[in-house]
Amino acid sequence: MKLLKYAGVAVFFSIMTGCASVNMTPMEDSTEAKKFEMPDEGMAGIYIFRRDSIFGASIKKDIWINGDCIGETAPGIFFYEQVKGGEGYEISTESEFSPNALSLAVQPGANYYIEQYMKMGMFVGGANLRLVDADEGMIEVSNLDMAAKGNCS
Repeated sequence: MKLLKYAGVAVFFSIMTGCASVNMTPMEDSTEAKKFEMPDEGMAGIYIFRRDSIFGASIKKDIWINGDCIGETAPGIFFYEQVKGGEGYEISTESEFSPNALSLAVQPGANYYIEQYMKMGMFVGGANLRLVDADEGMIEVSNLDMAAKGNCS
């Protein structure tokens, strides 16, 4: 019985602390995005990031904007996407049993920062999203690397 208990604990910790990896953009693209320049005329910029944390490190989660795949996250990455300003968007992420979504109305010429964070679930864990202010968002993104777009599971 003790062996079964220890095996269960070992599996739990390997799921929570293993390493997930995703395809990354060239370092030049990541560096350019971290200049936090204003988006193109009539557009808004959306930064979606996941902090570099050991909690849920082995778990990858998809991100979508209005149902279009942005990519798959892992700890320590961000995405940058320009969208048409003056419109509303649904940013969503997969979670343990169903997607979680955040509605966002964007203004042209502005950047928005959305954190995807992991939360403990019944089996493996889930993810959720929250809008953060520009100062916090820029600090977090500055310490991360940009992932390549378009690889959802």
